[in-house]
Amino acid sequence: MEDSERVVVVNELFEIVREISGFPECKNTSKKLYSNLLRRVKLLSPLFEELKDSEVLIDEDEIRGLGSLKVGLEAAKNLLRSVNEGSKLFQALQKDNIVKHFHDVTEQIEQALSEISYDKLNISEEVHEQIELVHAQFRRAKERMDSPDVQLYMDLYSAQNEKDPDPSILKRLSEKLQLKTINDLKKESLALHEMVISSGGDPGDWLEEMSVLLKKLKDSVLAENTGAETSENEKVFMRSRSSVIPDDFRCPISLELMKDPVIVSTGQTYERTCIQKWLDAGHKTCPKTQQTLSHTALTPNYVLKSLIAQWCESNGIELPKNQGSCKNKNSSNSVPDRDRAGIEALLQKLSHGNPEEQRAAAGEFRLLAKRNADNRVCIADAGVIPLLVELLSSPDNRTQEHAVTALLNLSINETNKGNIVNAGAIPDIVEVLKSGSMEARENAAATLFSLSVVDEYKVAIGAAGAIPALIDLLCQGSPRGKKDAATAIFNLSIYQGNKVRAVRAGIVVPLMRLLKDAGGGMVDEALAIMAILASHHEGKTAIGLAEPIPALIDVMRTGSPRNRENAAAVLWSLCTGDVQRLKTLKELGAEEALKELSENGTDRAKRKAGNLLELMQRKAEPDAEDSP
Repeated sequence: MEDSERVVVVNELFEIVREISGFPECKNTSKKLYSNLLRRVKLLSPLFEELKDSEVLIDEDEIRGLGSLKVGLEAAKNLLRSVNEGSKLFQALQKDNIVKHFHDVTEQIEQALSEISYDKLNISEEVHEQIELVHAQFRRAKERMDSPDVQLYMDLYSAQNEKDPDPSILKRLSEKLQLKTINDLKKESLALHEMVISSGGDPGDWLEEMSVLLKKLKDSVLAENTGAETSENEKVFMRSRSSVIPDDFRCPISLELMKDPVIVSTGQTYERTCIQKWLDAGHKTCPKTQQTLSHTALTPNYVLKSLIAQWCESNGIELPKNQGSCKNKNSSNSVPDRDRAGIEALLQKLSHGNPEEQRAAAGEFRLLAKRNADNRVCIADAGVIPLLVELLSSPDNRTQEHAVTALLNLSINETNKGNIVNAGAIPDIVEVLKSGSMEARENAAATLFSLSVVDEYKVAIGAAGAIPALIDLLCQGSPRGKKDAATAIFNLSIYQGNKVRAVRAGIVVPLMRLLKDAGGGMVDEALAIMAILASHHEGKTAIGLAEPIPALIDVMRTGSPRNRENAAAVLWSLCTGDVQRLKTLKELGAEEALKELSENGTDRAKRKAGNLLELMQRKAEPDAEDSP
C-alpha cells in the first residue's frame, strides 16, 4: 500500500513541476516574485526525477511530507498561472494581496520541505545538496517580504484620483504594466472578462478603480500611437467595428445585448427586465440551468456592465436603451380585469376630474403601482406618468404626496425610469423635495435615488439642484428621511460633478455631526459618503478642514468592518502627501489600529491600512536620518 502511495504521489509531484517548468516569462508588476518562485520550483525537478526512477520504499512519514509538498506546489502552480494570465491592472491594484499570496505559498512549501528527511529517500549526494540549497532559498524568502514599488504606488494613486493625470504618469504606468499597445489593452480586456466570468460577476470593491484606469490608459495609448507607426493588427483593431456580440454579453432569455445585467442565486446573469418578467410570472427556477432559485434577489453585475460599455465604445455601437424583446406584449393580460378596468377609470379622473377626484385617483395609482410589477407596466402603458408629473406642481400637499409616491413605485420598473425622466419629472421632483410636506420630501428623495441608478440621470438630477435640498433633508428629516437623503446623495456622488456640488453645498459639516453621533444610526451612511467625496480634491480639502482624524481613528478601532474600511479610505486620501496629517495620525496612536486593520480588515481595508503604515514609515525614516 505504501509503495502504491509512493508511486502516485511522486508521479503527481513530477507532473506538477513539469507543468510549472513550462510556464512562460512573466512581464507584469509581480515579475520578480513570479520569476523567483518559478525558478525555485524548477530546481526541485531532479528530486522527483530520481524518486520516480527509484524502487526504494518510502516510509509513511516521508509519504506524508511529500503529500504536504504536493499541496504547496499545487498552490504555487495556481498562483503562478493566475498571475501570468490574469489582469495586470487588477494585480497592480491588489499588489499587497498578491505579495501576501506569494509569501503564503513560499511558507507552505518551505514547511513541507522541512517535514521530509532526505537521508531516507536514497537520493544521490548531488541532488541532496541541490535540494538543501533550494530549501535554504525558500527559508530566506519566507523571512523577507518584497519591498514596495513606491513609484508604482504613487503613479496609481495619481492616475486614480486626478481627473487629467500627467501624460508622463500614464506612460510610465503603461510601460510598468506592459500595456503599451492597443493589442496589450485588448488582451487586458479579455483577461478582465475572464475574471468576471470565473467569479460569477462579483466586482468586489475594485470596479470603479478598474474602469477609470483602463479608460485613462487606453486614451493615453491611443494618443501615443496617433501619428506613429502601429502594427497592421493594431490598425485593424483600432478601426474594427464588428457587430458580432460576444455570447457572454447576450441575455440567455432574449439573446440580445444586455443593458442592465443582473445575477440570480445560481450565478447566471440575465438582462434585468427579462429575468424580472420571468420571476413575476411565478417561475421559481433559473431559466438557463433549471435549478431552483434559493432566493429571487437580483444582484447587479457591475463589472460585466462595464465590460459591455467598453466593448460598445470600442466597436462604435450605441448602448441599448431598452430591451424591447423582453417586454410582454400582453402584459396587461397578467393584470386582473378589475385592476385593468380600474386603471382606465382612474385615468379619466386624473386627466379630466376636479382637484378632489385627481387627488383620489393619484392615491389609487400610488396603491396600484405598489401592488405588483404588472400593474406598473400597465399604468405606464396607459399614459399615466405624464399626468402624475403634472400633479407634482399641485398646490395641494396631499395630491403632491400621492403623485410623487406613485412615481416612486412606478420607477421600480426599469423602463418606467426613462418614461418618468422623459416626461420632464426631475425638476418637479426636486421642487417637491425642496418645499413639499415631510412625507412628500422623503418620497421625492427616494424617487431621485431610484432614478439615479441610471448613470446619465445622475447628471440631470445634480444639475436640477437636488443636492442642496437632499442635504437639508439629511439635517432635518425623520430617521427614514435622513436615510433616503443619504442614499440618494451617495449614489449621485458617484458622478464627479456631483461630488463638487455636494461639497460646495456644505455637506461636510452635517456628515461630521452624523459621524460623531453614534446613537443616531447614520454613521454608516456618513462614512460611505465621506469616502466617496474624499477621492475628489475639493472633497478632500473640505473634509480635512473639519478635523476628522480623531473621529476616524475611533471608528477604525471600534466600528463595523465596512465602516473601518471607509474610515481608512478617508484617512488615506487625507494623509497622502500631507506630512503634518501623518504626524497627527502617529501622535493620536493610529498605528496600532492600522496594524490590526491591515491584518483583520476587509481586503480594501487591509490595503488602505497597509498603505498608510508605509506612508508613516517613510515619513519616520527621514526624521531618523535628520536626528543628531
